Amino acid sequence: MNNATEKPVSKKLTIEERFQRFLTRRGSIKVQDKINFARHLAMVIKAGLPIYEGLRIIRAQTESKTLARILDHLITDVNNGRFLADGLEDFEHIFGGFFINIIRVGEASGTLSQNLLYLATELRKTKELQSKVRSAMVYPIVILIATIGVVAFLAFFILPKLLPVLYGLKVKLPASTRALLAVVDFIQTKGLYTLIALVVIFYIFRTLMRHIRPLRYALHRAIFFVPVISGLVVSINMVTFARVLAMLLKSGVKIVESVNITRNTFTNLVYKKLLDDAGEEIRKGGQLATVLMAEKHLFPPLLSGMIQVGENTGNLEDNLFYVSEYYDDEVDNKLRSLTSVMEPIMLLIMGLAVGFVAISIITPIYSLSQSVNG
Repeated sequence: MNNATEKPVSKKLTIEERFQRFLTRRGSIKVQDKINFARHLAMVIKAGLPIYEGLRIIRAQTESKTLARILDHLITDVNNGRFLADGLEDFEHIFGGFFINIIRVGEASGTLSQNLLYLATELRKTKELQSKVRSAMVYPIVILIATIGVVAFLAFFILPKLLPVLYGLKVKLPASTRALLAVVDFIQTKGLYTLIALVVIFYIFRTLMRHIRPLRYALHRAIFFVPVISGLVVSINMVTFARVLAMLLKSGVKIVESVNITRNTFTNLVYKKLLDDAGEEIRKGGQLATVLMAEKHLFPPLLSGMIQVGENTGNLEDNLFYVSEYYDDEVDNKLRSLTSVMEPIMLLIMGLAVGFVAISIITPIYSLSQSVNG
């Protein structure tokens, strides 16, 4: 294992190595690959093998091309005398500051194997949280796709076959049928132009969001005023915040640096700004809880209260782990509640949409049969 007391001078990279590293920076790897990387490397180091041997073993087993290229770079870096964390910094956009700093602390303290196991556990919990959110979205998406498919089939395949008969017999079309025909005609004649316009608008909006920070900040803040969704977003962020901060503190990272690293795990600018303020407050000698308590709609009183107790008693890490588990359960409960509410709503929307199209098609046929019978 590398000596943590002095940072070695790394060997200058060749043009080919720089090019390969450039290609790797444009890639990404799955969370499961990161979990396997941390877990396998921990076991190899625990067995007493050098880091570069562990990297070679993982390199031989991985199926991810991006991870394989990263491991090639890391093997070269470690053989050249660089720390593993320094090598991973070249791929920070893939691994993130949390991952790298946990490894850095492990290398410096001689607890790399233990820290890697902690890291694998936390990544697994993060993956499970993401899976819960995705699973909750599957049902509404399936219902929406089914609704669009049924409506499109009735409107574009069934209705056009009936129109020549109805027009030939000069049957008066009801208002619902005329409205449906107007929509179908609009889609057929101007649908492509409308789709292009929507794509352009979306691209412009996305570009503005990317380059105009105040606009992005305003949108991120607006999320917290959406009923039901806001509570779920807060709970998910609390799980991430408490878990990451607790893990960093447990690994020996100082609280100011821990807050800064935790801040970088957020995508929401509102949380980023608040944690910037929290870091500044801690530098001045204040407490983390002081800033969090002023934003009750973003950091619930339970979390800020437990942090305050932890800061005063020295049990901050344990309190944060407790809070993360609590909000993890809260996310489960809110996702189940959201799913149970969305199911009947989506079914109602599907019924109304299909029913409207069906009535628009059946009503003229019924009118025609009435006139024939009369």
